[in-house]
Amino acid sequence: MKRNRKVMLMGCMLGLAGLASCTDGYESEPVENFTLDYVFSPTDSVGTQATQYLNNIYRHLVNGHNRVGSDYLDAATDDAISIYYDDSEVYKLAMGRYTPTGRISAEMGWGTYYNTIREASIFVANIDRVPFNLTYVKAGETETDADGNLKETPLNVTMKAEARFLRALAYFELVKRYGGVPLLGDRVFELNDNLELPRNSFAQCVEYIVGELDDIKDDLRGLPMNGSDATNYAAVPTREACMALKTRVLLYAASKLFNEEPLERGNELVGYATYDRNRWKLAADAALELMSTAGHKGSGVINLNPNFRNAFLGYYSGGNTELIWFVQGEMNSYNLERNNGPLGFTGNGLGNGRTLPTQNLVESFPMKDGKPIGSSAYPYEVNNQYANRDPRLDMTVLHNGSNWLGRQLATYQGGGNNPTSSALYSRTSYYMCKFMGDYTGGSREYNGNSPHPWVVLRYAEVLLNYAEAQNEFLDAPDQSVYDCLIELRKRAGIEPGDDNLYGLKYPMSQGEMREVIRNERRIEMAFEEQRFYDIRRWKVAGDIFKNPVRGLTITNRDGVLNFAENEVLNVKWDDRRYLFPIPYSEVLKNSNMVQNPKW
Repeated sequence: MKRNRKVMLMGCMLGLAGLASCTDGYESEPVENFTLDYVFSPTDSVGTQATQYLNNIYRHLVNGHNRVGSDYLDAATDDAISIYYDDSEVYKLAMGRYTPTGRISAEMGWGTYYNTIREASIFVANIDRVPFNLTYVKAGETETDADGNLKETPLNVTMKAEARFLRALAYFELVKRYGGVPLLGDRVFELNDNLELPRNSFAQCVEYIVGELDDIKDDLRGLPMNGSDATNYAAVPTREACMALKTRVLLYAASKLFNEEPLERGNELVGYATYDRNRWKLAADAALELMSTAGHKGSGVINLNPNFRNAFLGYYSGGNTELIWFVQGEMNSYNLERNNGPLGFTGNGLGNGRTLPTQNLVESFPMKDGKPIGSSAYPYEVNNQYANRDPRLDMTVLHNGSNWLGRQLATYQGGGNNPTSSALYSRTSYYMCKFMGDYTGGSREYNGNSPHPWVVLRYAEVLLNYAEAQNEFLDAPDQSVYDCLIELRKRAGIEPGDDNLYGLKYPMSQGEMREVIRNERRIEMAFEEQRFYDIRRWKVAGDIFKNPVRGLTITNRDGVLNFAENEVLNVKWDDRRYLFPIPYSEVLKNSNMVQNPKW
């Protein structure tokens, strides 16, 4: 009996529709027909099947919205908890309730990433068999042929570079979780091959990933994409995405967990053999290379979106120049709002309150003059703590008194938006609103008109990466470090002050600036799957979780509100958790596979 395999034509979703038919979104084909000769046919001049194959590799990309058992990854940090705080995958992740055999598949996806690597390598090894007759002119192309026409690039060259980008990304996702992993290069292993491969060192893995990104950079499309490219190739990696990913890889490699203080000294699987301060310079230089062609330093092809909220609500082709690379989310849907919006609404305003920000996160936002709580000219009162704050707070967190869907939220105990008579309620008195449309006005329901891309790389991160790396490389921060933070704070709406420093102290020591940068990263990148790994690469999770994760209990007595902190989570940290354990199945079947320290 023949088994049919449905192949999603991701061109419909990823905009590659111009190369393959997308009449119904699927093609049914007997699995026996999916041979290399069929997929990479030497007679297919438009590469229909090969294009579908590449599009299927894109399917492995994760959409981070509520992806860890329906929660955000940040709910496993000190920034949030799940409303299902004691019975969710993200709670188990936060508490360290996983082992080499009992794993949390949504985050510890060893097999998923190697599947991506294998499929990408098959594509790389075979795409040149397809006699593509399709070419295009890259954005910004200036080179001309003998007739004066702009140089055209064969499409298969760029598609191969895209596959290598996805493979490099998969390796990075493995390395940041596990340290060094087996590198397969371009080789595609078969069942009868010797698969007992040792782990490569951390240094070898970083060198390979960076080498791949450098090698493919100029074969990828570039921003800005115009005309049909802007629509048809909206979510494919570009030259700028390649450069941005390189900054992230080198930043991680330079960080304490891998560079200065690996989990086990002398173990080159989990970090470098010796500390090298110059690794910070490599990360800074990589970020500066992209910054020099973007923002205030360059052409403005990439720049901060003037509105922080809108940085997550549109695509580059729609004018969102902050967006470097993303995974396309749901269009014309309000599932994100329904999952995370506040309790107490009905109909098209219904929210399940899944993600509950913490008091720890709320307190990290400075006052609107950019100065920390207690150091600002603006007074801070516990019962009026949301007044005169960094505007990003209200675009990230909903709190008691926030305007939402035509009403003022009541998140006090038993209030209309925190019905504590229910088994599920906000134990922190907060809800998340980042990534959602602007429902602070008179609208009384979610209209579903906002796209919800999952932003993987954006320009704000490049600025933060540069600031951190440059500060760590120098003995004290220079003006370029200040400039990055000022640019972010200016966009956020923080007051410049008489000195135009947007609340920053001058001068600062390296250590003082380090704390400012880390806090700026926390609030700017909240819920973007940064903090979970930041507190690991900085090797500060042990110190953070010495203290409880906190929320607020707000009570209303005869119209008078009382605010009191409460402990919502106590995490017992174990340093072995700075890296995940290698799956036991991999160690069992591979005598050369070395487990991570203390697992």
